[in-house]
Amino acid sequence: MAHKINSFERFWKELKRRKVFSVVTTYAATAYIIIEVTNNLVEPLSLPSWIAKLVILFLGTGLPVVVILSWIFDFTPQGIKKTESLEELEGKEVVTKPVKSKLRASYFLNAVLIIAVIVLAYPKIFKRDTLERLRSSGERLSVVVMPFQNMTGDTTWNTRQDWIQDILINSLSNQKELKLKPAEDINGTVKNQGIVNYASLSPSVAGVIAKKLDANIFVYGNIKQVGTTIRLYAQLIDPKSENVFKSFQIEGSSREEKIFQLIDSLSTEIKNFLVLSNLLKVATPDDQKYLGSTTYPQAFNYSMEGDVAFTKGDFSTATNLYLQSIAIDSNYLYPYIYLSYSYSNSGNYEEGKKWCLKAYEKRKFMSRAQKAETNTLYGYLFETPSLIIRYLKQALEYDDQLPRCHADLGWSYNIYYQYDKAISEYKKALKIYNKWGVKPFVHYDYTGLGYAYHKTGQYKKEKKVYQRAEKDFPDDDYLCYRQAVLALTQKNVNSANIYVEKYKSMLTENFASEPTITTSLAGIYTEANILDKGEGYLRQALSLEPENPLRLNNLAYFLIDKDRNINEGLELIDKALVLSPDNYDYLHTRGLGLYKQGKYKESLETLQRSWDLRIEKAIYDHEAYLLLEAAKKAVAGIKNN
Repeated sequence: MAHKINSFERFWKELKRRKVFSVVTTYAATAYIIIEVTNNLVEPLSLPSWIAKLVILFLGTGLPVVVILSWIFDFTPQGIKKTESLEELEGKEVVTKPVKSKLRASYFLNAVLIIAVIVLAYPKIFKRDTLERLRSSGERLSVVVMPFQNMTGDTTWNTRQDWIQDILINSLSNQKELKLKPAEDINGTVKNQGIVNYASLSPSVAGVIAKKLDANIFVYGNIKQVGTTIRLYAQLIDPKSENVFKSFQIEGSSREEKIFQLIDSLSTEIKNFLVLSNLLKVATPDDQKYLGSTTYPQAFNYSMEGDVAFTKGDFSTATNLYLQSIAIDSNYLYPYIYLSYSYSNSGNYEEGKKWCLKAYEKRKFMSRAQKAETNTLYGYLFETPSLIIRYLKQALEYDDQLPRCHADLGWSYNIYYQYDKAISEYKKALKIYNKWGVKPFVHYDYTGLGYAYHKTGQYKKEKKVYQRAEKDFPDDDYLCYRQAVLALTQKNVNSANIYVEKYKSMLTENFASEPTITTSLAGIYTEANILDKGEGYLRQALSLEPENPLRLNNLAYFLIDKDRNINEGLELIDKALVLSPDNYDYLHTRGLGLYKQGKYKESLETLQRSWDLRIEKAIYDHEAYLLLEAAKKAVAGIKNN
């Protein structure tokens, strides 16, 4: 019985029979060659930059036309003919004639195209590897600045070509990452090559000279004039492979008072590129996905220093550093994101939301990793964890090697008490970091996983996670907090005492007040379910600051939430609300107390007011949301009865 092919198989056979794949491949290779040739001719012929874009647009538009034509027509020995369909062929008797194998012109053409593509693509593929070798060497980059070629036809520029060389050398010499050869050594070597007129200094000869001077990179440039406009061209070239790392073009008025401005601008661009190339070698794969690009090394430096402070929980310092980075380069997007996080983590949600919106407006200019981080930030400040989860999953569909996305997913699942899912995502994040051989961006990747293990009773795994975390974040106070909770939960009193004392010492070194330290200790014992000791510390903190509404609320919430003394808790929270009547946390505590007393209508009014203030001034809180929904259901039940 004959096999009946389905529609997809028939379509696939038609594509091959009509040689659509062959035509598309040939067209793509030809288009690539045309684009590369155009890019290489734009600068020497002083063509406008939009020419290259126009060529790409034209070739892109031509692709569907070529596909359609290749489907309809075919080249035959008898000329161009319309291709017959399979149905038409099936009705004809096909007679095959023995033919001698011979070299077709199409084979030769395809071979030429393949060779051309390889020749053009090879430098682009391996250029980055060469630059990476220079970055990772750990030594200063040795740079040679060749005398610029005067291509203007104006002899007055013969002296200015030396100006450019001198200014570039002096400017670049100020960077500790770079090592510059003196102009006398360079020009002397040029003359030893028998070159008197710099116009005859070709890139290959310049490369030979640079190698003699033991340079990692040489600057090769020229000066051109179109009307009253002067253009300075420069290229950074590897003397060994002759690969071009980067090209620069600066243009402006040919008036003498403007010339130095042009030279300074060119010098700045070259300097920034070289310095950033050296700085980027310290960036981890994680950093490289998120940091994005800036042409200002100091902006990059401030952001990296801000990250160091951020990971230590020093959000005040991080905030100042990110602001300095933005002040230098307002188009550098990375610091916007973590400036918002820094403000928010400090409790300043108003500023956090302001900077989040600024970052959110610039999403179309961001990398995929930065977009994912910005969407997460926006969801954190303006929406709910469920939407954050959706954003993160979408980002991971495109790139599942984004550890911060996996960690953020773990955090979101912890909020929803979905601890098994949280564990899975945190483990994925740590696996990626381990593969890269770098530590996580923040300690929360460890402590978040440890928390999820704790909530599911997997204490041995929790302990192992903290042991790993200690190696990467040895002086982190929150890690010590979690270790103390774990030790107390496992009734390991000796270890618990060590961690508690270490934690107290850390807070003291960070200038925390005694009431703050006492309240933090209450948190450790409460989470370990040692409630008597937790209550004792909270009462001690209140005795130190009896008029502080925060201390009143801390004890009130504990007494109500743990059903220790709801009436006393409500008395305390009423005092706190007199001192701070619009505090959403205090209103939430009062609403919880009223709910537990069965006063559902009054509880709902209080909780709704708390929720409205929370959304206006802070962020979504899942526990508050669940209590508000419970109060609504309780009131609805009363009405139905």
